Amino acid sequence: MKYNTIRPDHEIILGQIEAGASVLDLGCGKGDLLQLLIKEKMVRAQGIEKAEEDIYSCVEKGLAVFHGDIDTGLSEYGDNNFDYVVLNQSFQQVTKPDLVLQEALRVGKKVIVGFPNFVYLPARLQFFFLGRTPLTPSLPYRWYDTPNLHFLSILDFTEYCSKRKIKVLRSYFIRKKKRINLFPNLLAETGLFVLTK
Repeated sequence: MKYNTIRPDHEIILGQIEAGASVLDLGCGKGDLLQLLIKEKMVRAQGIEKAEEDIYSCVEKGLAVFHGDIDTGLSEYGDNNFDYVVLNQSFQQVTKPDLVLQEALRVGKKVIVGFPNFVYLPARLQFFFLGRTPLTPSLPYRWYDTPNLHFLSILDFTEYCSKRKIKVLRSYFIRKKKRINLFPNLLAETGLFVLTK
């Protein structure tokens, strides 16, 4: 089924998760993805979010979202407690990405990670020609107000997974709301990976 009104990363995630699965969304924001998964796949979903205003948005939508800092780990959850743990557009914002991903892999049978590709061609060109921190659709923040703490590329992430012996089951690359396969480290705005231990 094709969804034209939702974000392309949400559409891909929706296609990865089976109906009725259990899902934990780390850094769930305003809960748009959780709401979509509950509506379309009838998942059993929980979220963890740090920003209070986003938690209020989630509660208004009737979502089960807990206030928490995922950088401190997920000690309240047991091993393989969820079918899926999602870190979409939040992985690059945590202070301890290695700990957060290892914890996500511990509590989830599969982990879905999505992040902006910081070496996307327009970003590279802005660095080169303007000599400034780039602004792109996937990187819409100025250097002084960005929530992003880690600036990684698709190649950085795949090498990290290889070194940590994390298995990449599937990978998807997005540019301007379309999936691409050619030179993703250069041409993709966003990388999305389905992982397991």
